[in-house]
Amino acid sequence: MLEPRLRPRKPPKPSRFRKISVVAEAPVATPNASAAYAGGITGVGCTLRPVEVASAGIITGAQINSRPVTRPGEMLEEVPGIITQHSGEGKANQFFLRGFNLDHGTDIPISVDGMPVNMRTHAHGQGYADLNFLIPELVGAVEFHKGPYFVRDGHCASAGSVRIDYLDKLNRNIVLAQLGNFGFKRALTAASAPLGEGNLLVAGEAQFYDGPWVVPDALRKFSGVGRYSQGTPLDGFAVTGMAYWAKWHTTNHIPGRAVAEGIIGRFGTIDPSDAGDTVRFSLSGRRSRADAGGITRASAYVIRYRMNLFNNFTYFLNDPVNGDQFHQRDSRALGGGEVSRAFQGDLFGLPMENEIGMQTCPDDIRVGLFDTTARRHRSTVLDDRVLEASAAFYYENRVRWTDWLRTGVGFRADGYYADVCSDMPANSGKARDGIVNPKPGAVFGPWLDTELYVNYGGGFHSNDARGVTATVDPVSPLFNVSRSPFLVPSTGYEVGIRNPSIVGLETSLVLFRLDFASENLFQGDTGTTEPSRPTRRFGIEWSNHYAVVPWLALEGDLTITNARFADRDPLGSRVLEAPATIASAGVTFGEGQGWFGSLRFRYFGPRPLIEDNSVRSKPTALLNGRVGYNFDNGVSLSLGIFNLTNAKADQITYYYVSRLPGEDAAGVADRHFHPVEPTAVRLTLAGRF
Repeated sequence: MLEPRLRPRKPPKPSRFRKISVVAEAPVATPNASAAYAGGITGVGCTLRPVEVASAGIITGAQINSRPVTRPGEMLEEVPGIITQHSGEGKANQFFLRGFNLDHGTDIPISVDGMPVNMRTHAHGQGYADLNFLIPELVGAVEFHKGPYFVRDGHCASAGSVRIDYLDKLNRNIVLAQLGNFGFKRALTAASAPLGEGNLLVAGEAQFYDGPWVVPDALRKFSGVGRYSQGTPLDGFAVTGMAYWAKWHTTNHIPGRAVAEGIIGRFGTIDPSDAGDTVRFSLSGRRSRADAGGITRASAYVIRYRMNLFNNFTYFLNDPVNGDQFHQRDSRALGGGEVSRAFQGDLFGLPMENEIGMQTCPDDIRVGLFDTTARRHRSTVLDDRVLEASAAFYYENRVRWTDWLRTGVGFRADGYYADVCSDMPANSGKARDGIVNPKPGAVFGPWLDTELYVNYGGGFHSNDARGVTATVDPVSPLFNVSRSPFLVPSTGYEVGIRNPSIVGLETSLVLFRLDFASENLFQGDTGTTEPSRPTRRFGIEWSNHYAVVPWLALEGDLTITNARFADRDPLGSRVLEAPATIASAGVTFGEGQGWFGSLRFRYFGPRPLIEDNSVRSKPTALLNGRVGYNFDNGVSLSLGIFNLTNAKADQITYYYVSRLPGEDAAGVADRHFHPVEPTAVRLTLAGRF
């Protein structure tokens, strides 16, 4: 996939990703792997490396930490998109991007230090991506792509992809404490020091949060990181260990009628026993080597993961006596790695790059679903063992034909295998599938300070392996079910322009289309995502980032999308929860010592909640801010204020049937929403030495 390049004849100017030197809650960043590599050869004399436009870019850790955020996942709103939550703070976030409700990560792969965060064949939903283990102050850079146009992006990569890399070392050690209302407390310490021929980095974080809820979130989470590195991201290695533990109450979305009738308040709950816990341990390593011809990279990882979720979304619809609470259990070990080589060459004397790589990932999964009451088990719905493995090969060729034409032509081949051992023999079985996706692109220009780029590419997501082999309904074994396809293809197209003619201003406009053979949609009665109908999206995305002066930057992003089911059905054509409009704007100021701050606005437009568009969600508009002061002794003090206007908005809204005590046995179709927290403040005191 290719994008416009910055022209060397233009005078140097601050870019979006280096626009301001805010010393906020993060130490000064040392360049990391993403900063050094974004799809192409850097540092070895080649100039074909893609650069940031609306469809791809690199965001520095310093910029991310200059923003006011309430949870780690919100750092990805710089992509841009919307990150929200419909349950307890220990649960994976909801992602919205380019007209997609990506649920907990269905069609946007996220990786941290080369390790996948998305979990396939997960107990709570396909592609479940829990980023709560992330320590924002350790982030060196975030590399993002939009669309299925990049050869390194495979599973889930249709709406886009995100790669997060930690720092190898800190320029200054950090001790940080945060206090806020609603029981928010956070402490962090991070330090690095020379060790042998390299550097050792260690960090630990603890966080507690109750929230405004009648039944407190009671979030308790602890994260730790240890990393040893030598050399540079282009020629060196790193070994990293991470540990994470969290426990919380699940403050789920609530029925609107219960609030309207005074049964509960906006921050109340129907089932106070909903809860969750999770544990994650990982060990990863990367090795890179640069030579006169290019760069060779290798990475590997092992992850041990466990999660338990107790949810009750329909209350007393299925079981009027015991209630509908269920327990989703996920326990797995997974590993994998990637090997790639990017090397220079020439084609008839023209500059050329080639990139070739392989990826693999096996999962050993135990996944279960159980009926419960107040977290006490009543019966087993399913208890399965799944072995799922994948392997991929990718290749891309990039050539600069003239001063005004560059092309990139690549493809990616993925193969999948699953072996399901179910507690119901009729649902056991093995499955295989494969897919090959071409990914060509071209850049034209510059003409009149404007470059044009076009891209085409195929993507895919896998479905839950249990649905691929199942033949009977685990709740009602006498009923047969249709098997789901293993791999579901998507196809994307985009045309974009980029113009940096005004010094400090980078503006880009993209027209895109994305077709999906079958989209995964949220199911309220099970709390999972299930395959649905084919869809088509058309959209326009406009991004503007303006470094006015070295200490002041402005930005604004707007995405408008038309999302429809591609087939005909009497139910309707609207894709559930697909946002037509997402907008954000912000201002950041500060440089070095003295005052710094940021003000951020985000708008999350109304969405159709059923296919015929007769029921829609309300829009959500939020304003967050932060202001602080950096003292010359390395101490900084800042105040963050979230939901400045105290908007009584919703983080997310669903529409489905549920039943409260005393209601008709058939239940009531209703909006179910998770409210935005009221105005909250958080005070941060940090010391760097």
